[in-house]
Amino acid sequence: MGIFAGLDKDKYDRQYSDTYLLNRLTTYFQPHVRRLILLTVMGLVVSVSLAVAPIIISWGIDQLESGSDANRIALIIGLLVMAVVGQYSANLLRRRATSRVIGDMVRQLRKDGFEAAMNRDMAFYDENKTGKVISRITSDTEEFGQILLFSSDVVSQVVQMLILVVVLIYLNVALTVVTMIFLIPLVFITLKFRKIAREVTRQGSRAMAEVNDNIQESVTGISVAKNFRQESMIYKEFTRVNQLSYRANLKRGLVMVSIFPILNALAGFAFGAIVYAGAISVTEGIIAISVWYLYFQSVDRFWFPVINISTLWNQFQQAIADIERVFALIDADNTVTQTDDQPAPRLSGRIQFNHVDFFYKPDEPVLKNFSLDIPAGENVAFVGHTGAGKSSIAKLMMRFYEFQGGKICIDGKDIRSFDIQSLRKQIGFVPQSPYLFSGTIADNIRYARQEATDAEIEAIAYAIGEGEWLETVPHGLQSDVGERGSRLSIGQRQLISLLRVLVQKPAIFILDEATASIDQFTEAQIQEALELILKQSTSILIAHRLSTVRSADRIIVLKEGDIIEQGNHVSLMEQGGHYAELYNTYFRHQSLSYIENARAMLTEKETKLG
Repeated sequence: MGIFAGLDKDKYDRQYSDTYLLNRLTTYFQPHVRRLILLTVMGLVVSVSLAVAPIIISWGIDQLESGSDANRIALIIGLLVMAVVGQYSANLLRRRATSRVIGDMVRQLRKDGFEAAMNRDMAFYDENKTGKVISRITSDTEEFGQILLFSSDVVSQVVQMLILVVVLIYLNVALTVVTMIFLIPLVFITLKFRKIAREVTRQGSRAMAEVNDNIQESVTGISVAKNFRQESMIYKEFTRVNQLSYRANLKRGLVMVSIFPILNALAGFAFGAIVYAGAISVTEGIIAISVWYLYFQSVDRFWFPVINISTLWNQFQQAIADIERVFALIDADNTVTQTDDQPAPRLSGRIQFNHVDFFYKPDEPVLKNFSLDIPAGENVAFVGHTGAGKSSIAKLMMRFYEFQGGKICIDGKDIRSFDIQSLRKQIGFVPQSPYLFSGTIADNIRYARQEATDAEIEAIAYAIGEGEWLETVPHGLQSDVGERGSRLSIGQRQLISLLRVLVQKPAIFILDEATASIDQFTEAQIQEALELILKQSTSILIAHRLSTVRSADRIIVLKEGDIIEQGNHVSLMEQGGHYAELYNTYFRHQSLSYIENARAMLTEKETKLG
């Protein structure tokens, strides 16, 4: 493999035939039929203008030799000017139409690629790096467009070549046969380069994807790198993948540029043979000098499109390799599949897990024959050690992953029968690491329901502690949260994530509670927001806080994907089982901290009251 070591293809990569790719690309050309007709007509005008110019010049030479009058010479000059003006005018219109068509095509390809990326399930992103996906949507579509722009001359050059072949045969069959003989090795070399060009292009695109992924990951995790003083380490890693990309793309460049000198040298031999044979024919009086000039010029103009077409064919292989990667992303399969697309009605929220089996990898089961019935309106807390299956239950409910056995029902209906978007609209989910988008606090609260008014956002925000938490940010609801919420504390991000669910008003609430410690003031605000949500929904709580566990209607204790205990806090403590052990080793210090915080807050309030 050499320089291509480490440039393995992605799992969802596919290889398509050229015929399939070209047929599929026609669907992107269909909206631009009028421009394509204009492009073709202008290409024909350019081709004809280029082809007739040497014919007009040859005629002019004949007229000068025969001593024609000035009017005829003026007519010839006028025709030559018309040919040149027609060529440049048509070429300008053709270039404008081509740029528009290709620009629109690339835009649509990016839209389709981005839509496909949004529709891929979480299992897809578990196995494929986001930076590489981004590279397909941006870099590969851009390269495809650039190469297609360069290749847009092919049609006009083919027409020009065909016209000139007819002219050459008309002028001298013997010399034309000599010319055609040199086409045989040219076609052989072009076809030989085809396979090499496709492979080096694939590897070059993969190398560029590695660079994009490295940049995306490094910039996203820059705070961690700085915290552990690893800037030099990530720079070395970037240098490594950048050098890998350099070598792969250098090889691609060398392959692509090497074909032109080879073909040009071949054309030089052909041109020399024609000049030699034609000169002998002129000196022996077999053909006139005007005919020899015309043949000389025609051969020159014939070989130019021939070489261009051969070169562009290999560049076209590069475009095909790029579009192949984009189509592979669009065609990637999801593991999550719905059996129907019924719109989900307003749900009451009863949840049933019936003998559910689930695994991320076939040999590593997470849930085995898992069954659970959660009545509408009940608040259930899941507790257990890491790997017990708590978060997996939440992700299955959200249809992030596909379960392999059994059934999950809401209000008695299989969740696989619902339209997935309408189902998720009624499930409010707060992940363990809340993610905020760039913008204001109000923008992030409104994210779950874009039609929510400013008045609704303000009412919900001020329902928590009478809006006292907004005094800790500079501009209240209009405060900019920064990239990924970097200008806010972890607790503030959690609170905004909960308010986002309150705006959504879901029938089912899923909270994968964060483990990070937060200040007592924000803790109280979060608990207040949580209580508001719990009052209006069926809730599944992946609990890490004592307050969340104790407020649950039922506590489910999980171990290796099985329910080993369930009940409320008091009954489970009395059993002295696994939950009691968890409480004594994990929640107990939280209990002491909770009491201390409560006393501190009470003292603070008493001080304010005087």
